[in-house]
Amino acid sequence: MIEVKEKFLLKYKFIDLFAGIGGFHYALSSFGAECVFASEWDVAAQYTYAQNFAMTPAGDITKIDEKEIPAHDIICGGFPCQAFSISGKRRGFEDARGTLFFDIARIAALHKPKVLFLENVKNLMTHDGGKTFGTIKSILESLGYDVFTKVLDTSDFGLPQHRERLYFVCFRNDIKNRAEFKFPVGDKKSSLSDILEDKPENAKVIERNDIVFSKEYVPEKDENGTILIPNRPIQIGYVNKGGQGERIYHPLGHAVTLSAYGGGAGAKTGMYKINKTVRKLSPRECARLQGFPDEFKPHPKNNQAYKQFGNSVSINVLQHIVIEISKILDRKA
Repeated sequence: MIEVKEKFLLKYKFIDLFAGIGGFHYALSSFGAECVFASEWDVAAQYTYAQNFAMTPAGDITKIDEKEIPAHDIICGGFPCQAFSISGKRRGFEDARGTLFFDIARIAALHKPKVLFLENVKNLMTHDGGKTFGTIKSILESLGYDVFTKVLDTSDFGLPQHRERLYFVCFRNDIKNRAEFKFPVGDKKSSLSDILEDKPENAKVIERNDIVFSKEYVPEKDENGTILIPNRPIQIGYVNKGGQGERIYHPLGHAVTLSAYGGGAGAKTGMYKINKTVRKLSPRECARLQGFPDEFKPHPKNNQAYKQFGNSVSINVLQHIVIEISKILDRKA
């Protein structure tokens, strides 16, 4: 998380949909906004959320009546990427029926919040030949919102992980100065070594006889002898055939993208040569890669913790976007 010097959103309320383990909750509440409702269907993620916030998320959002959701100013959430089945003439947000985006649309249609702040995978832009993105944008506009979108990379915001995601910021079309909104430009570089634990308790060490170190990494330095941080993962070896989840990286580079799934010896976190040992990242290190503070309590089962951080949003990126959103909203609301 970034250091917050001013609580811009003290009088704003938000709801946290598809809440996961609370990345959006941290980002919004760090600026003073109050979470008045959260929804998450996964029981293990509900547990982690409840351990870290003073609330337990409601379950399946598709079964919750929008009239039962408290009034709010901001909807936030990372929703799944799903194709739409559209035939005939456009029917507004009814075109989204059968997808989880429909639940965002029906809640927004009733409550008319000032802002929708959403996250999705980069591939949503081209999913189903671009039809999915086009339909979502059209529905949001039909509900009375001006829609801003941009792909941002976590690695540009002080977290050493290559993770490109598509962000939506949608202002209700009666919000003054909404046309002036601009997404943040990230320029803060870091390396994996910045977030490593000194003595990780539960990072799996890779011990096998087919480890191959294929490259020796020699860091570049500037004219003053300062090491230049490469804005990318640096592969230095592999196991087996070197496929996905079988590559070994240097800690002065970035981590590979955390994943909820995937196979290979380095499944979900990647493998790194750290102090002459090849190992995976610990759950705490994965938490740091997504911007969670060290007081955050991961799920006690490692497999669940890795899955949850792989599914999570990157808090630092969200916070930088929130700063830009707050410039448009009335900070004295």
